[in-house]
Amino acid sequence: MARVVVVGAGMGGLAVAARLSAQGHAVTVLEQGPTHGGKLARYERDGFVFDTGPSLLTLPAVYRDLFLKTAVRRAGAALEDNVDLVALDPAFGYRFADGTRLVVPGVGRGRVEAAIDDALGTGTGAQWAGLLRRAGDIWRVTRRPFLETPLTGPGDLLRHAGRLSDVRTVAPFTSLRGLGARYLHDPRLRTLLDRYATYTGSDPRRAPAALAVVPYVEQTFGAWHVAGGLARLADATYQRCLDRGVDVRFASDVGAVVLDGGRATGVRLTDGQVLPADVVVANADATHLYRDLLPPAAAAKPLARLRRTTPSLSGFVLLLAVRGRTPELAHHHVAFPADYDAEFDAIFGRHPRPVDDPTVYVCSPDDPLMRPDADHESWFVLVNAPRHEPGSGVDWDSPGLAESYARRVLDVLAARGLDVRDRLVWRETRTPADLERATRAPGGSIYGTSSNGPRAAFLRPANASPVRGLFLVGGSAHPGGGLPLVGLSAEIVAGLVGPA
Repeated sequence: MARVVVVGAGMGGLAVAARLSAQGHAVTVLEQGPTHGGKLARYERDGFVFDTGPSLLTLPAVYRDLFLKTAVRRAGAALEDNVDLVALDPAFGYRFADGTRLVVPGVGRGRVEAAIDDALGTGTGAQWAGLLRRAGDIWRVTRRPFLETPLTGPGDLLRHAGRLSDVRTVAPFTSLRGLGARYLHDPRLRTLLDRYATYTGSDPRRAPAALAVVPYVEQTFGAWHVAGGLARLADATYQRCLDRGVDVRFASDVGAVVLDGGRATGVRLTDGQVLPADVVVANADATHLYRDLLPPAAAAKPLARLRRTTPSLSGFVLLLAVRGRTPELAHHHVAFPADYDAEFDAIFGRHPRPVDDPTVYVCSPDDPLMRPDADHESWFVLVNAPRHEPGSGVDWDSPGLAESYARRVLDVLAARGLDVRDRLVWRETRTPADLERATRAPGGSIYGTSSNGPRAAFLRPANASPVRGLFLVGGSAHPGGGLPLVGLSAEIVAGLVGPA
């Protein structure tokens, strides 16, 4: 039995703690904040409930496996015994700049193809179906080497790919935008595909074609909601840790990983207390880990790799308590601008700035557990935003900036047919600076590093660090951000540590 210390009680930390405990290890989780969940958080006020981080679950099989593998007893072992999973149908509503509206059904690519034809014109559904067939081929080639095993470098793709044709299928030097241009002749479909780059905090003009697997997974395995909010998945995972005897400690701020002879031997809290360990797992942002928690000599190489990456975008969030009901508003609604490229230029350009005419995402669950009564709605509104970088970029703490930009986002919503300015009971604003303070993600980067560039996947911090006995889990490490990938990172790390 190894003594394992997990730094951070986000979803990656909780998932790996449960798995390592099930493997027979003694696990302690240290969380600097007052509660569990990390970015998978909630906000409640006056009966309104909001998920303030992830608001969509795909690939629930990842968490079904987690709960089955960590069950203490047969009763209550399954994921569905612990949370109420709801398949969304329709899954998404989209409004394009020309006013066209597209409602995408849940699982069933034939249904999706028909819906696209109905909304965008005969033949457009076939274009999207052709893209998804290619995406399915990419999924089959990359699922094992990229998502389910440790990744050490570009050679992994060649080693795991059975044939040279597999590498051609992945098109490693083609961007997502470039792949879309080959299959999608309708500009609205290209805009729709571009959006999936933002699922990894990236620019579709630089993100790899392999990200086409994101819509493939969404439309093949479904889009899911958790009744009461996705934060209930964090609650259930936390409870599973407690059931397994994991020691979870809040308000326990780790100031350093302790090394002895080049090996991690524990952690030192900011109050000076030292907790010895045989294994340390960091569910912290990788940049924070290597920059702040390790000696410079031990962190030099991984920090050099991180400097070669582009940090992911951040987000500007409004939590809106809305009076009345909005007809035909999908659970997930996206309103696109006329010039999508201007958004990515504003975020990733040499002079970052808030996006003047942003894409606006609204999550408005038709969930009685997330609103005070049937005559109100809880809206989570997100626009992509540059990171918080005072001095070199946007200072989101500048007086008046958050308030003025919140008004701008509400005006954009109104211009795109969703005017709720006279229906607001109240609103809360969350900036990239707030996200940085809450999670210690530098600049408020949602996903750590972006997928910009053909080598981005290989520059993302590995699960096994250069320091013996120190591992990384969570969205800033391999295989990436988002609930499914975070869950897979926990499975990878648990496999690297091995059973007791």
